[in-house]
Amino acid sequence: MRDEFFQPVSGFDLPRFAGVPTFMRLPHVPLEDERIGEVDIGIIGAPWDGGTTNRPGPRHGPRQLRDYSTMIRAQNGASWVRPFELVNCADLGDVGPNPADVMDSLERFTRYYTKVQQAGIVPLTAGGDHLCSLPILRGLAANGSLGMIHFDSHTDLFHSYFDGCMYTHGTPFRRAVEEELIDPERVVQIGIRGTAYDSEDRDFAESVGIRIIAIEEFFARGIEDVMAEAREIVGEGKTYVSYDIDFVDPAFAPGTGTPEVGGPNSFQALQVVRELDGVNIVGADLVEVSPPFDQAGGTAWLGVSIMFELLCVMANNIAKRR
Repeated sequence: MRDEFFQPVSGFDLPRFAGVPTFMRLPHVPLEDERIGEVDIGIIGAPWDGGTTNRPGPRHGPRQLRDYSTMIRAQNGASWVRPFELVNCADLGDVGPNPADVMDSLERFTRYYTKVQQAGIVPLTAGGDHLCSLPILRGLAANGSLGMIHFDSHTDLFHSYFDGCMYTHGTPFRRAVEEELIDPERVVQIGIRGTAYDSEDRDFAESVGIRIIAIEEFFARGIEDVMAEAREIVGEGKTYVSYDIDFVDPAFAPGTGTPEVGGPNSFQALQVVRELDGVNIVGADLVEVSPPFDQAGGTAWLGVSIMFELLCVMANNIAKRR
């Protein structure tokens, strides 16, 4: 019998524009709460963009994503999954950064996600810029390196920016490989495109065994074929899913700092997540939503729709493993 405490507030009981917004209208259960041990999937805000190198704003992403997520209902319209009945989900609140200190913020995030991992909670994070993924991986990979399925228009595998700056939203997965947080032979990056400074990031990927599926290959082969390969690459081992909203074409998601034309549409953005069914996901994120560049909110609405698709796959997989 389901626990009513962990059910989202229905729009039939309280209008969706009313009340204090939480992710998907779920109960707010911070890590210090006595019921934290009952949470299976925790949705977390990471309001930080200290790694941004061009257009800022993702620090405001989690607040807008929370607000727009009040439109999410209980059942997936394609898979018919009802995630809130399969597992206990809750909004854990935000992990607090230090906006004046990148290294301190990384340490704060790492400590937080270490506690999440120790509590046995699978985190679904709303960023924030893509540097947020690094401390999340540090917290989750305490017991061994993870595989990763990464949707993005950029590899985020660069060594450094400017005069040796090692920690930006363009470097998190280079650091993650160096720190053995992810196993490069179990990493696939999908949707990569756009102009480039050089080939340093792709050369590094090739040297360590990371599979890059550029957007041209993605469209030539089709979603089902590409995602079948992605599932094969990560296998049955523990896997992290990182989804940068700029994977999507800016015609559908303009509210991001580094848009690249020629990407998937909004329907395809959901399709790729549905193809993750069966992957052993131990954590996921949706990053780089920047409200100042899309004040109408269409990018945020797509973002929370992607998060709901992730939640459905994660909840279904947890339920199947029980």
